[in-house]
Amino acid sequence: MECGGGPEDYRDARRVPFEFHGRRQPFVSTNDVPFREKYRKWGIETFCTCANHGVRRRSQGRRMQHSSHSRFRASTQDNSGIRVVPKPAAAQRIPPLLLDLDGTLVDSVYEHVMAWREALEEAEIRLPNWKIHRRIGMSGRLFLPTLLRELGKNIDKAEIQSIEKIRSSIFRKRIPEIRIQPGARELLQYFAKVGARWAIATSGERSQVDQLLKNFDIPSGVPVITGDDVAAAKPAPDTFVLAAQRLDVSPHDSVVIGDSPWDLLAAQRMKGLGVGLLCGGYAQSELERAGAYRVYDDPGDLFAHIEELGIQTE
Repeated sequence: MECGGGPEDYRDARRVPFEFHGRRQPFVSTNDVPFREKYRKWGIETFCTCANHGVRRRSQGRRMQHSSHSRFRASTQDNSGIRVVPKPAAAQRIPPLLLDLDGTLVDSVYEHVMAWREALEEAEIRLPNWKIHRRIGMSGRLFLPTLLRELGKNIDKAEIQSIEKIRSSIFRKRIPEIRIQPGARELLQYFAKVGARWAIATSGERSQVDQLLKNFDIPSGVPVITGDDVAAAKPAPDTFVLAAQRLDVSPHDSVVIGDSPWDLLAAQRMKGLGVGLLCGGYAQSELERAGAYRVYDDPGDLFAHIEELGIQTE
């Protein structure tokens, strides 16, 4: 159909089907509403009448009203043919936020490295620190079997449990030395201030997690999920999925904030959005390959660019 003359140039829709994006539209809409008249005017009414998506012209005021089969939600308002969606509450505009703990909120990665190294050396297993670091952030249940497979070593389950127990004891002694990551406390305080829905999800043990969180003022309603709460921890998404369930939100709508590729792989597996932090020692390229949508230095840097996550500060 030509659109260069004026309303008088329109041809009868009963005789000539409307062409839109190269597709011929039916004479009758999908909800069985026939064309009732020739095109009346330019603009949104003309488009809606031509496309015939169940839009009817009101007899007065020329305002548009969708039929019961409309693809728009019933909660939207009518404004001269333009659909206006009411603004949700401020807290509902903020996506649910699921945060890792070690390396993300607290600077504990290298304490974990040293604890694992000492525990492995007691079992006469010697590994360089960098090789241990590559697995930090992964569940301890997967950590040892993965490393030992690389070394071609086979040890029984009882010995693995013994190494894990020694590692846990060594790490617990180092907890008083662990510092909070820059900006972590301010970031969580901001989440609480604006009423955001957020949770902490970590592969660590409950007893260690409770000690690490003592320096934070965590509201009582914020879920804290640990490796003790799930059958499979990172890179399995179970800890983040359970955190989303405790918040009564969809994992798909959530933003996962973590410092390791294992956090971001877990986010990918649950179809969430992953945000990486460099303060855990992994490179930006590694985090992006694991699925990070954005990468920041630390929680303070993320807080300084919080709008990039779709969070309005005003």
